[in-house]
Amino acid sequence: MTAVCTHRVRRRGIRGVAALVCGALAAGGLAAAGVSTLRPEAASASSHREAPLISGQPEYDNTDVYAFVSPDRPDTTTLVANWIPFEEPAGGPTFYPFPEDAQYDVHIDSDGDAQGDLLYRWTFDTRTKNGNTFLYNTGQVTSLDDPDLNVTQSYDIDLLRLKDQKVVSTKKIADDLPVAPSHVGKASMPDYGKLRGQAVRKLPGGTTAFAGQADDPFFLDLRVFDLLYGGDLSEVGRDTLAGYNVNSVALQVPTAEIRQSEKQPIVGVWSTTQRKNAAGKWTQVSRLGAPLVNEVVVPMKDKDKFNASSPWNDADFLPYVTKPELPRLIESIYKIKAPKEPRKDLVSVFLTGVKDLNQPPNVRPAEALRLNTSIKPAASPKRLGVIDGDNAGYPNGRRLADDVVDISLQVVEGELVGQKNDLGDAVNTNDQAFGNSFPYLALPTSGSRGPVAEKGGTSARDALVGGGRPVAGSGSSGSDDTVLIASSAVGGAGALLVACGLLWWRRTRATAGGA
Repeated sequence: MTAVCTHRVRRRGIRGVAALVCGALAAGGLAAAGVSTLRPEAASASSHREAPLISGQPEYDNTDVYAFVSPDRPDTTTLVANWIPFEEPAGGPTFYPFPEDAQYDVHIDSDGDAQGDLLYRWTFDTRTKNGNTFLYNTGQVTSLDDPDLNVTQSYDIDLLRLKDQKVVSTKKIADDLPVAPSHVGKASMPDYGKLRGQAVRKLPGGTTAFAGQADDPFFLDLRVFDLLYGGDLSEVGRDTLAGYNVNSVALQVPTAEIRQSEKQPIVGVWSTTQRKNAAGKWTQVSRLGAPLVNEVVVPMKDKDKFNASSPWNDADFLPYVTKPELPRLIESIYKIKAPKEPRKDLVSVFLTGVKDLNQPPNVRPAEALRLNTSIKPAASPKRLGVIDGDNAGYPNGRRLADDVVDISLQVVEGELVGQKNDLGDAVNTNDQAFGNSFPYLALPTSGSRGPVAEKGGTSARDALVGGGRPVAGSGSSGSDDTVLIASSAVGGAGALLVACGLLWWRRTRATAGGA
């Protein structure tokens, strides 16, 4: 009988302690949850994760391509391609290296036949100085060759010349150039601009190269995927990509090297990613030319097919351009009448280039950025490019500041066929200013938070919510620091509850043992 009573006392004691422990942990967890609600949630869908297969392979996901006549060197053309969407700045300890089992390619079609004539290929190598530490850097980094930069990368660039889609020659134009590292934070990298500058390298023949992390230059409100901005335009005006970074490669080349001739100055540009498979063979897993095509033009069933295809075969996707889904969706939700089909105007924008602007002679329809390199940079660029009278902008190539979402929405809704409109997502500029010289990309957002970051401007935490700060008297419960203090206090109270519970349990056991 005594043994049974002792067993029950012990069970009640264990249950009592368990209840106290769970209560304490729950209290701390609720406080932690309170903190997490102040942080942005990871986007579950975006224009950067445009197809089912590639969405799970961010290192190989080509997010955007840009091609424009260099504003400060108009005899050159600048090519920019980005990979790895949604890089959260504080994403250590490995941060965001370029993959070693990938080939990043930028293709140039100089005669409009939908076949690449030139191909610039980037490949990467990684070195780790000390494998016995978890740190990306072991101290403050002040240069690219700083011994405290534990993980470094370098890259090569090969120039391949092709004929009828076959390689006829290969030339290495860059060998073992340094990659600008991920921006760990202001404590680790107090002058990241200096590191960026050291990663810009001059090459023979007037070419300049860069590879490294940058602020994501694409600006838009991704709530387009929630029934086109909430079904009632209630969800517009927030740059969903603000505060996130990407990995970028950039190349500034003499225009004469990529165009066919002065008489035929129009080039087509697109990028691809090849990944080495288990058999050691290279397989194309991503492809990108004009923005938003695979995102909102190609349907779900063919997105992976598009990523594995070449422009030569783009007739397979022609019906999605001539009979696009988006205008019909806009009509069903917002009652804005869709333009009549077939949409020949969209064929010129997305596939052939616009006549007398950037359409090469004898063009074969194919999805690519088409740039007329003979059009000089605009003295005062306009964000809406060609539809606002600025022929140096999108869809004639693509500059970093071109508002391609507003342009595309207006064109899809009939801007070029007489249905004038001012549609847009209310995000008109990037959250960070672009540079005035190569590579023109804004510096990446750092992983820093708190006073160190605030001395230099917007912190990663603030940037990820559009730069917003709690406003006094707005009903906010206070700053994140206040919530963190509250969380710590509740956690301390929880620990005290656990201690008291253990003491009570021991006394109960001692009493039961005496009985």
